[in-house]
Amino acid sequence: MTTPESGLREKILATAKSLFIQHGYHGLAMRQIAEALDVSKPALYYHFKDKEQLFLAILRLYLDEMETAIDRITAQPVTSREKIRDFMKYILAQPPEQRAIIRLASQEMGQLSDPARKSFETIYQEKFIGKIEAMLISGMEHGEFIAVRPEVATWTLLGIMYPYFYPANTGDGGLPEDIIQQIITVYMDGIVI
Repeated sequence: MTTPESGLREKILATAKSLFIQHGYHGLAMRQIAEALDVSKPALYYHFKDKEQLFLAILRLYLDEMETAIDRITAQPVTSREKIRDFMKYILAQPPEQRAIIRLASQEMGQLSDPARKSFETIYQEKFIGKIEAMLISGMEHGEFIAVRPEVATWTLLGIMYPYFYPANTGDGGLPEDIIQQIITVYMDGIVI
């Protein structure tokens, strides 16, 4: 059941997410978020004690969604190669603003307090990076992928998708299927003939 308070909280998260993507962490004030929502600053502070807490709530919400999706993908009775393909498709088919949260997290972590950053990094590793590494390790153990350091394979995978985490690089919707397939092919098979 959605209460007026939980409805406002969801609206705050959605609006703030868009504003953080547009302006970055440092370039956005709580006053701007309150104005965009047409609420008072005290109403905003009732739900989030400060900008850092609001920013982390947005990132954690996204990581929860990612964890659910990755768990669903890894539970499929298919090869590790197919799981990685499905993961890449899932990410790249998201609306640009959703994909931009990954970029936002990596670019803006330095703006947070040390305890907040360390706490987030633990969750980021547990819910996202560690799960990608586990899929790649499984593929290496089953001879589907060459044996490389799992963190290299993981960061290379994210690196090849990183330019598409910018809304300006991808248009208004998800990436076209043919572009997604090309990105997957380059990661999985390289570009050498």
